[in-house]
Amino acid sequence: MTVDEISQIAVIGAGLMGHGIAQEFACAGYHVRMHDVTDETLETARTQIESNLSVLAENRVIAKENIAPTVQRIQTATELSAVAENADFVVEAVTENLVLKQQIFEELDAICPSHTILASNTTALMPSQIGVKAKRKDKILNTHYFNPPYLIPLVELIRSPDTSDETVTVTFNLLTAIGKTPAIIEKEALGFVGPRLQAALIREAFAIVEQGIASAETVDLVVRNSFGRRLSVAGPFEVFELAGWDLVLAAFEALYKDLNSSSDINPLLRQMVESGKLGVKSKEGFYNWTDDKIQELRDRMNRALIQQAKDV
Repeated sequence: MTVDEISQIAVIGAGLMGHGIAQEFACAGYHVRMHDVTDETLETARTQIESNLSVLAENRVIAKENIAPTVQRIQTATELSAVAENADFVVEAVTENLVLKQQIFEELDAICPSHTILASNTTALMPSQIGVKAKRKDKILNTHYFNPPYLIPLVELIRSPDTSDETVTVTFNLLTAIGKTPAIIEKEALGFVGPRLQAALIREAFAIVEQGIASAETVDLVVRNSFGRRLSVAGPFEVFELAGWDLVLAAFEALYKDLNSSSDINPLLRQMVESGKLGVKSKEGFYNWTDDKIQELRDRMNRALIQQAKDV
């Protein structure tokens, strides 16, 4: 199969990530069928897609007259077979539950045509785990999007030892065709690349706060106004190539031994969760959140991401 032969997309799961992924394919002109277990969830997803598209139109990322045709290209159903039976490419975006994902992939394997590629949007689980009950192991891989998927261009492509080169190539070309930036991860590893790097950063951030070196607010201030700005235009290897690895080595000779390298979860993180300080969802974390503050943060992030999309 080639990318030119793909016309029907199926998205399984209409939540935070799923509806954004469906939106991306529909914006690119593909017919999309989106699945979830309740009509209410699907209606909420459709409403959110319309809202997302309106914001993009207001910021001149897309034309206003394209909103209605894009929404019309997305059909919904609560029956898995109705969504997947004619799909050429499937993206699963349900909750991070391995047993559930394995069950869905087993069902998709039985429902979908033999040529259909099955992709998972898992954040950390490996494709060989997810597709263990499916027969078409050569057509299974992970496509890990970042939130919000319609504004963050990167998609990590993670292959299992059984994933064929053709599957990787077709998926890479498909995602490129809809305007994404796919990155091929050659070897299965928990957390892939992006989540592993984020985990390393937040581990050190928690250690800094726990040890009283700086507050959470100060950590955020430092990241936003220093290397965070650089990393939006150049990756860590590019940045340090400019500095020179001799200088990097000299700086890290002393620093590395003092960095957090524990394989245990930071006790401060466990304490936060046990005390119900979950962040925005509980209105309390390192910050106190009101509805206005939550919206301000989301608006600030979206404005910056939209501006980056316009600058590309």
